[in-house]
Amino acid sequence: MKKIRWGVLVAYIILIFFAIITVFPFIYMILGGLMTFRETTTIPPTLWPKSPQWSNFAKVFAQAPFARYFLNTFITASVTTLVSLFNSLLGAFAMVNLHFKGKHAIQIVFLSLLMVPGEAIIFTNYNTIAQMGLLNTYIGLVLPFLTSIFYMYYLQSYFSSISTTIYKAAMIDGASDWEYIWRILVPMSKGGLFTVGLLSFISGWNSFLWPLLVTNEDSMRLLNNGLTAFASDAGSETELQLAAATLTVLPILILYFIFRKQIIRGVVRNDLKG
Repeated sequence: MKKIRWGVLVAYIILIFFAIITVFPFIYMILGGLMTFRETTTIPPTLWPKSPQWSNFAKVFAQAPFARYFLNTFITASVTTLVSLFNSLLGAFAMVNLHFKGKHAIQIVFLSLLMVPGEAIIFTNYNTIAQMGLLNTYIGLVLPFLTSIFYMYYLQSYFSSISTTIYKAAMIDGASDWEYIWRILVPMSKGGLFTVGLLSFISGWNSFLWPLLVTNEDSMRLLNNGLTAFASDAGSETELQLAAATLTVLPILILYFIFRKQIIRGVVRNDLKG
């Protein structure tokens, strides 16, 4: 029993240690957004603001079109989430329930595409978007992300745990594939679909490199690109950068704390039986 207790104690100490390492940057980011410029640049660093500067958050919106950045980010993240979720749903259903020629070859091609890093094709995508005249447009921002092979394979493994007899019974009852998807498959897979949707939204919200390439106007910038508005040749306004970063991360943190149970349920697939 003593060995077990010591083991549990050591495990908790390790967990607390790594939790502090993980959470500390977020805490310092929030506190740094309430500091003065001098406090954010002093050595050794200041860990607590002497007088919280709540005006820093107002300065963020006054110095840069941050409200526009929020709108652009919300639009692009929402569109990519809805469309990629819809495409992944149909693709995963086809791979699990439908039988057609070349299905195995298509799966091999999709798996091989998962091996290709996104950075390897980003300039090819940029040239395509540029030739189509879609720079500085919402379509150019979202077009390469309207489908995801990773999310499709995630849902495919999720749908594979549903007994095929359910699909066959629905076909015998006269239901079409479309009716099966929306009346049976979607209600039974809410956890997985919600997880995919949330992960896709977070990915779209945090996107940086692609918007940096295809936009060069402030009116089309996204949040992470907008942080550069607080840096100039004279130096960086670190307190405003930290305040802006806090505003950028806050919506995602709120989403996580609200829907954390659904995320965990979707990952472990507890809501699927039989």
